[in-house]
Amino acid sequence: MSRRSVRTERRLFLADGPKAVEGALSVEGCVVEVFATPAALEHHATLLTGADVTLVDDRALASLSDSVSPAGVVAVCRHLDAPLQHVVTASPRLLAICADVRDPGNAGTVIRTADAAGADAVVLAGQSVDPYNPKTVRATVGSLFHLPFAIAPDPAAAVRAAQARGLTVLAADGGGEDDLFDVDLSGPTAWLFGNEAWGLPDELAALADHRVAIPIHGRAESLNLSTAAAVCLYASARAQRSSR
Repeated sequence: MSRRSVRTERRLFLADGPKAVEGALSVEGCVVEVFATPAALEHHATLLTGADVTLVDDRALASLSDSVSPAGVVAVCRHLDAPLQHVVTASPRLLAICADVRDPGNAGTVIRTADAAGADAVVLAGQSVDPYNPKTVRATVGSLFHLPFAIAPDPAAAVRAAQARGLTVLAADGGGEDDLFDVDLSGPTAWLFGNEAWGLPDELAALADHRVAIPIHGRAESLNLSTAAAVCLYASARAQRSSR
């Protein structure tokens, strides 16, 4: 299951390490089987209580993990993504849409940040990285199992679907005309984040209700994607909680 095509065909992926396995075990019906070394089973006995565990040696476990230092426990999991319409019709108040986000670490960090900020869902749209890529799963540190997410082939369709459900779509854009701290963030909001290298295409950003820039007060040229996402999502989370 190291290749996306295989993961997609089988609708299975690997959760590597205790945090990922713990998250997977918290979702009913997600875990098919757990593989662990005897040492890991002993060390994580509480975590693995009641799980269907197959004991393997270090060499076999290493073949399932792409980590430099495998933690000794890997779970085979069923896919968790929901259809886009299911995600947007659940009346989310805070949504993150990632358009063509290619880096597994960035995508995983956005999912983790969205979870931490109390967002309702994440959409990975366009040519974004596979959320089941082992590096993405690892970067979420278990958050992949905590909140709904969708895989959408068309970013524009994701934007329109969010707007159709009453969410204001804000494009995070360094050249945006609105300052983050001047925008009303108290209502249902979908943040639109673009590719790490080239940001959002003009035609996609134009679909948003507002193009919003994070003010840069120092000499830095810009913020990286995951940092910008954290600032935007937490700004919305604070505004929404203050308005209740």
